[in-house]
Amino acid sequence: MINQLSWKVGGQQGEGIESTGEIFSIALNRMGYYLYGYRHFSSRIKGGHTNNKIRVSTTQVRSISDDLDILVAFDQETVDLNYKELHDKGIIIADAKFSPKQPEDTNARLYAVPFTDIATELGTSLMKNMVAVGATCAVLDLDINVFREVVQEIFGKKGQQVVDKNMEAVKAGYDHMKGELSEDAVMHLGKADGKKRLFMIGNDAIALGALAGGCRFMAAYPITPASEIMEYLIKHLPALGGTVIQTEDEIAAATMAIGANYAGVRALTASAGPGLSLKMEAIGLSGITEQPLVIVDTQRGGPSTGLPTKQEQSDLMAMIYGTHGEIPKIVMAPSTVEEAFYDTAEAFNLAEEYQCPVIVLSDLQLSLGKQTVEPLDYNKVEIRRGKLQQGELPEIENKGYFKRYEVTEDGVSPRVIPGMKHGIHHVTGVEHDETGKPSESAANRNAQMDKRFRKIENVQFKTPVYTNAPHEEADLLIVGFNSTRGAIEEAITRLEKDGLKVNHAHVRLIHPFPSQEMLPLVKSAKKVVVVENNATGQLANILKMNVGHAEKVVNHLKYDGNPFLPHEIHTKCKELF
Repeated sequence: MINQLSWKVGGQQGEGIESTGEIFSIALNRMGYYLYGYRHFSSRIKGGHTNNKIRVSTTQVRSISDDLDILVAFDQETVDLNYKELHDKGIIIADAKFSPKQPEDTNARLYAVPFTDIATELGTSLMKNMVAVGATCAVLDLDINVFREVVQEIFGKKGQQVVDKNMEAVKAGYDHMKGELSEDAVMHLGKADGKKRLFMIGNDAIALGALAGGCRFMAAYPITPASEIMEYLIKHLPALGGTVIQTEDEIAAATMAIGANYAGVRALTASAGPGLSLKMEAIGLSGITEQPLVIVDTQRGGPSTGLPTKQEQSDLMAMIYGTHGEIPKIVMAPSTVEEAFYDTAEAFNLAEEYQCPVIVLSDLQLSLGKQTVEPLDYNKVEIRRGKLQQGELPEIENKGYFKRYEVTEDGVSPRVIPGMKHGIHHVTGVEHDETGKPSESAANRNAQMDKRFRKIENVQFKTPVYTNAPHEEADLLIVGFNSTRGAIEEAITRLEKDGLKVNHAHVRLIHPFPSQEMLPLVKSAKKVVVVENNATGQLANILKMNVGHAEKVVNHLKYDGNPFLPHEIHTKCKELF
């Protein structure tokens, strides 16, 4: 009996690898297991190695596992690239069509199953992935009927005959594998609790959070790994009276979103690193005109086109400092799918309350990793519109202009939407006075700059740092952001078993940096390890700039396009003691 299972399917892109993982994982999610899935895929439509690694557990999991129990291979390349993850009792289930060869330096058992031949006999080789699902069922001693509902949903539109044929393929794979397996090769999963939970990627949570937060307009240009946000909203926003526009480029997307916000509509744009580079001038426009703007940046490998389909966290400095000149902005970084939902909804409140750009920073692992999510609580979502003027405005003396950029104590000026009586004002990207008229006065420049930056001196963000800090004096503080949280949490469990006292701080408000929350944690630790997917230690540098104690800080960096595994963090931290 095992309480956790790590399963991977691999082959050439376009060969049904994603759908195989989808069918397998959705069925187990509905049985009540917790899942975490991560796809390794190429930046091309067809061809190139791709795999989908899925972790199944009776308890919550938030990261990819170190090792592998079952590898399903549709070609020899999959075996050669992934077999080293298999532990000694692991199993390779490979398509007999390519005459699979077992590497010499593994004790994992190889079973050659005629996926393609069985599928062809049933009508089409396209069903070979369903044969593979059936073979997996046999290894796990699962009832194949747990897949019927999922197959019905996926293939039902094509007719009942297609559904029945696919289930035949599952049964054929199951029966063949049963005939090959020895009893000691069967892996019995511990019983799931049977509870219904969501199973979604971070991008879907971001899009759903936007809907819940009152977003009714999105302007965007397709780009990996952000496109799913736009695709989700294209399907669901019209039902709420909203609109999605696919623009001609990233600049248009940002400026359109600014225009919609100016008109009073909560608007969103989303992209990845290359797109954010193009949006930078528009972000500056949002800053100086003090228009709310919510931007999602799903980080990927850079620079330039870089690694479009691989994990990286190298946009941090760009999101804080990328715009020329200086403007106030808020940068938040959810670390789980649940946080991605709630933080995105909250981003619209912050954008309107502080009248500035708000960047929701994600990364490829968080945006595209599919995982079990507890039911979301929509009662936690509220709509706050800040100083947006409601009702009739008082008449201005001498028919003057409305002071849209009035210098106020908290730095936030009253805001109106176009057409409000007595609300006429000027809007320009050059420096301006309180009514928006261009001004190059030194005194005015100082007053407006100081006003804008006062806005973010006391940003109210519910949990700027997620902490798990049971030790008043710790041997080690591990710091991270975005999707590294799960791997860090697992590494800490192992380090505590080794006898180390370890605290964890996951930064969720990147800018303005939560120095007050971080300082006591850094002070009370002998060493501070900052875990991040980039080459220059950007989060570590931000920590040093805002908190100090640079002599304690140790970088743990990974920038090869792959997410952190728990054992990598565990090993690095052990080396320090």
